[in-house]
Amino acid sequence: MTSSAPLWLFGDQLGPHFHSTPDHGHREVLLIESTRAAQRRRFHRQKLHLVLSGMRHLAEELGERATYLRAESYRDALEEFGRPVCLFEPTSHAAERFVQRLAEEGVVEDVLPTPMFALGRADFAEWAGNRHQFRMETFYRDQRRRFEILMNGDEPVDGRWNLDEENREPPPKKQARLGVDPPWWPTEDAIDEEVRTDLDELDLDTVGKDGRRLFAVTADEAQKALQHFVSYRLQDFGKYEDAVMTEDWTMSHSLLSVPLNLGLLAPLDVVEAAEKVWRDGDASLASVEGFVRQVLGWREYVWHLYWHFGPEYADRNELGAHVPLPSWFTDLDGEKPIAACMSHTLSELRDRGWVHHIPRLMILGNFALQRGYDPKALMEWFATAFVDGFAWVMPVNVIGMSQHADGGLIATKPYASGGAYLNRMTDHCGGCEFNPKKRLGPDACPFTAGYWAFVHRHRDRLAQNHRTARQVSSMNRLSDLEEVLEQESQREVF
Repeated sequence: MTSSAPLWLFGDQLGPHFHSTPDHGHREVLLIESTRAAQRRRFHRQKLHLVLSGMRHLAEELGERATYLRAESYRDALEEFGRPVCLFEPTSHAAERFVQRLAEEGVVEDVLPTPMFALGRADFAEWAGNRHQFRMETFYRDQRRRFEILMNGDEPVDGRWNLDEENREPPPKKQARLGVDPPWWPTEDAIDEEVRTDLDELDLDTVGKDGRRLFAVTADEAQKALQHFVSYRLQDFGKYEDAVMTEDWTMSHSLLSVPLNLGLLAPLDVVEAAEKVWRDGDASLASVEGFVRQVLGWREYVWHLYWHFGPEYADRNELGAHVPLPSWFTDLDGEKPIAACMSHTLSELRDRGWVHHIPRLMILGNFALQRGYDPKALMEWFATAFVDGFAWVMPVNVIGMSQHADGGLIATKPYASGGAYLNRMTDHCGGCEFNPKKRLGPDACPFTAGYWAFVHRHRDRLAQNHRTARQVSSMNRLSDLEEVLEQESQREVF
């Protein structure tokens, strides 16, 4: 029999599918602000604002049903509350261990399956079975079948599972912005001002700038953001989802990662809203399928592999990368790098705590991979410097996808590229002091030269991979390889 104890909700469990279902709508809700939790990492200032604003808005929404406590630690607040609680599965290994200790002490009566994801952890364990390698495409197709999204019976609509080839267009030429409808923006209120004042008084060691709240933090706001996206922006999402434009940071992206990761939106509601727009004829299948793949495919995949691989996964370092992250990188100092793409991406991250997936993977991650930055340190930086970053989000994204530190459990090849890719998929290179076509000389692109240095450093491993063996052969034909390697070993400013 399920406990009727009060529900203790963490700051990423804020949606009605946590607290207002028929099973739980009668329960008292406990929300705790922990100063120690805010001090534990060097978070982006705007990330702390979003979490605290979301919690305080929920407390106001629930009224007398909510007990809101501010304390030095969660344990202090639970002692003050004085009654056993139940909660949903937390979203990190550390939080799970803490909850287990509280359960042993009788403070936690029950731990409920999280409604934050479409697929339950037990169902994923059955799917994973004895697999030793994991490919998202297989998981994604099974997700589509299981939840009957974009399906005609047992087959995908239009006969194709993946329309990614239609979603790789470079940014349109001779225009600074994509020219789509702007995103839905929230309106700050007195709670946001109170949060801003309280954060100023706490004087925490944060990164990034304070700024106007850009993301939904309530269930009502999240629904407005979702409906605005699928109605006005989803149609333009797919074609340019991998492109980057200097003057258009949102392009046609949904900006729903924050409300999803705060637990404000149920993923099946999100993908069903997108599917409806396609079935109504108001968005292309390529755009809708690309978006569904991100939410029902990759996001769920990352969550489940976080638990499947366990905490040891974060220590994987198959490429032997141990270079400490430089301070200009961790401080989000966009003025330090000369390369236009790096300077702009760090500045965007400083100002908003968010850039979309291509700057994350192919600018920040690609740069770190080429220079051998420590993957665990990079993972922790991504988790704290991004407003949608949480402990479960980054291990597979960074250790596996971005840095190939798991040796290929997730991706079949490292996501390393030279300046040619960035020149094609971004509009940064035109005004940059570096030339993406040059690998040697004072104006040699650090991505182009860095790519060949990376291939050389890992040539034995890459030569054994059918997807990267050709790059090793190309490297062996470079007449100036020794000069390129010498240049990259001495380069200090990028």
